[in-house]
Amino acid sequence: MSLSVIDASNFKRIVFSGANNLSNNKEYINELNVFPVPDGDTGTNMTLTVMTAVDEIKKSDGSSLYAMTKAVSNGSLRGARGNSGVILSQLFRGFYKSVKHKEAIDTSDIALAFVKASETAYKAVQNPKEGTILTVARAVSDKAVELSEKEDDIIAFSEEVLKYGEEMLFRTPEMLPVLKEAGVVDSGGQGLVEFLRGCVAALKGEDVAPLNEAPKMISAPLVKTEIHGSSRDDISTADIKFTYCTEFIVNLDRPISEEKLNNFKKYLQSIGDSLVCVADEELIKIHVHSNHPGLAFERGLTLGSLSRMKIDNMKEEHGERVMMEYHTSFKPGEKSDEKAEEKIEEKKTPPAKYGFVSIAAGAGLEELLKEIKIDYIISGGQTMNPSTDDILSAVEKINAENIYVFPNNSNIILAANQAASLVKDKNIIVVPSTSIPHCISAMITFSPDASPEENLQVMTDAMNAIKYGEVTYAVRDTSMNGKEIKSGDIMALYNKEIKEVGDNIEEVTLNLIDQMADDDCSLITVYYGEDISDSGAEMLRLKLAEKYPDYDIDVHNGGQPLYYYYISVE
Repeated sequence: MSLSVIDASNFKRIVFSGANNLSNNKEYINELNVFPVPDGDTGTNMTLTVMTAVDEIKKSDGSSLYAMTKAVSNGSLRGARGNSGVILSQLFRGFYKSVKHKEAIDTSDIALAFVKASETAYKAVQNPKEGTILTVARAVSDKAVELSEKEDDIIAFSEEVLKYGEEMLFRTPEMLPVLKEAGVVDSGGQGLVEFLRGCVAALKGEDVAPLNEAPKMISAPLVKTEIHGSSRDDISTADIKFTYCTEFIVNLDRPISEEKLNNFKKYLQSIGDSLVCVADEELIKIHVHSNHPGLAFERGLTLGSLSRMKIDNMKEEHGERVMMEYHTSFKPGEKSDEKAEEKIEEKKTPPAKYGFVSIAAGAGLEELLKEIKIDYIISGGQTMNPSTDDILSAVEKINAENIYVFPNNSNIILAANQAASLVKDKNIIVVPSTSIPHCISAMITFSPDASPEENLQVMTDAMNAIKYGEVTYAVRDTSMNGKEIKSGDIMALYNKEIKEVGDNIEEVTLNLIDQMADDDCSLITVYYGEDISDSGAEMLRLKLAEKYPDYDIDVHNGGQPLYYYYISVE
């Protein structure tokens, strides 16, 4: 079997197979994240990114290679989540730029496209590191160029390119000491290799199918619930608070406790309404109305694999029905109410000078951000990285000339930057905040009379002046910084390093703060998560007040998932 060119018809199969293989292996990829924290989500982010590309392909006419590659580029660009997802979208973007004028591509075209893909991805990262997905992508492009000079058969060519990519992946621990100590290869590089494996399988006629094509039926009796259609004609779209009707099944990795199930329900209620949640020992069936269905999916992924995912835009459905009724009742020769349209135009308020978008997970944190005048809060953060499109949607909702975006997570900054590059009618300024305390500190220094550039500088200086730490738990056994860590251990992180490991949350937290505090500081702020009781937080406050009598101690109920405490010292 041989193949000399790839055209639109087989390109679609190749991408679908690659996406399926990446999705099928996402949990394994997640496990490769170096830090054993519960937000290791490289596989999830890359899967969600590539699946938006798949969705875009399904919407396109599929008549040309141009249409296919453009769909992959545009879909992944807007759906990119996390640093790994953004880099993957940039690889697709570079590939598209190289082949967009081609009707079909041969090995030489593919090699040049791989080179362009690698170059585009490298440019997207401010300080690229070797031993990452970027290294694997460049190795693939180098090998492709070498082979294209002597190999015309795309199948033989692709097998050799993949083999070299796998070899480079296995060498990533030699390039990054942190990978070597943890005994893993780079997770993003693994994700890229899994995608390419699926592509090569399709070229050989062995297309990879998605797992869970035939999910297990629910064995427990379901509660019969009447779900009203979204296109009722006695309501307007303004009455629809949450746009997307979201349904899915979580196939549980293990039986879920009553407490975890309740926390899952509380989270879904925090991002939407009309929740129906039915669970048994093997799965959970979910129905929820939300503005961010991806966040519901991502939280579900922390409990198991997903199946029967379905999203309906209720405003769109309602709007289509209203328009159908309008056109049915509209008589030829009649004019629309131009004066009414003019009145609507007059009601548009002029844009404000400044607006603010922030990412946060936790009801308490969201309330704090509202108090400091954040205009729009995207629900997400640790293990729930919003997509580029989520950030774009938030920006579109704010009527302001200059809009500051606070990612509040190092894994969201690239997606925020990507969103900023796509907005042309507003000045989007990404403030490189890596935590909620950084965002709050920056907002306190904001001056409405200063220029956008001056404010950014002052905000950045304010963020650099605070010390930030967090307390969470280990999700797997590993060894880091000379510390042996077991699954379930309590861990304290500071300056991107694991500083404390133990079995008592309060003890680990106090030891962390002891390392952060010094004579130059005067304020300790603690934000406690959903797994910490009010009484437990108060007990910690009393101990801090006794140990640091010269410090101001502030304690807030953040309500964040997964992390027991966020801590800032300044």
